[in-house]
Amino acid sequence: MLARIDAALSVRAPLIAQLAAEETDAYRLFHGSVEGEAGLTIDRYGSALLAQTFHRSLEADAFAAIQAFYAEAFPGLPLILNDRSPANSRIVNALTPEQIEIAQQAREFRELGVRYRFQARHEGQDPWLFLDLRAGRRRVMQEAAGKSVLNVFAYTCGIGIAAARAGARHVVNVDFSESSLAVGKDNARLNDLPIRVRFVKSDAFAALRQLSGLGQPKMVRGKRMPPFPELEPHQFDLVFLDPPRYARSPFGVVDLVKDYPALLKPALLSTAEGGTLICCNNVAQVKRDDWIDQLQRSAAKAGRPIREVEWIEPESDFPSPDGNPPLKIALLRV
Repeated sequence: MLARIDAALSVRAPLIAQLAAEETDAYRLFHGSVEGEAGLTIDRYGSALLAQTFHRSLEADAFAAIQAFYAEAFPGLPLILNDRSPANSRIVNALTPEQIEIAQQAREFRELGVRYRFQARHEGQDPWLFLDLRAGRRRVMQEAAGKSVLNVFAYTCGIGIAAARAGARHVVNVDFSESSLAVGKDNARLNDLPIRVRFVKSDAFAALRQLSGLGQPKMVRGKRMPPFPELEPHQFDLVFLDPPRYARSPFGVVDLVKDYPALLKPALLSTAEGGTLICCNNVAQVKRDDWIDQLQRSAAKAGRPIREVEWIEPESDFPSPDGNPPLKIALLRV
């Protein structure tokens, strides 16, 4: 295992140097699914390293060996282990009081000059910024100057904060989680943003239907919908759509395998004519060509055909030897 981890670090040396020059100190150090240890990931987030295990736990002696390796490679950076091997992906490994203090310490890191918050352990399960989406945030920063940006399924609002930092004139982040938006607000405060970013706590369907002009009724089939913020129809120059694999709410079902078009139509209608819609699909079994064909057919049916498609590839700390990375990011000119 250590030989593979060492090889992965050596391969990343040019990228790490490039990222350091770009004011970035967060990246994946070991991507086990394609680097020889399925279910093990190791990431750097500024002043800390985070190891996560999926599908199977890591033996104590193996973790100790990994700790020793990174103590030499990155002196002074603690390595925290989150064992998420159960089927529900919940963190299950207990930590000592000293380890808990380190894991819960509030930290900052940088990506492309933007500052973000990080805690290895918090109330949720996932890290507060997904590093494989760096390529998407980079592309948004290249696109955002002078534009209005809508960030849907915003989580901790990394896309929106990056867009504002890059000169967007108007940014709206939409997410249903109060705690995620709270981290997003903290991220905004960490940066000297030239605009005031907006945060909207809402179900994505309710928000998109209103922004698109389709409308969200308060009663559906005789049932009263849960409360939702009322939004005026508005089209954005750039819309970023990063839904979870599957989620169900009274407003609709998110299903990236069977029904991406349910989200695509209101997102398209919320995008200005001649604008850009960036769609993400993180389901490994969904093939790129099949997915983009589905998007193109759905867009044509909605009366907003896709004029141009650009694939945004994950950066090299997320290698994909088969050319079909689990996270697919499609930039659509509409």
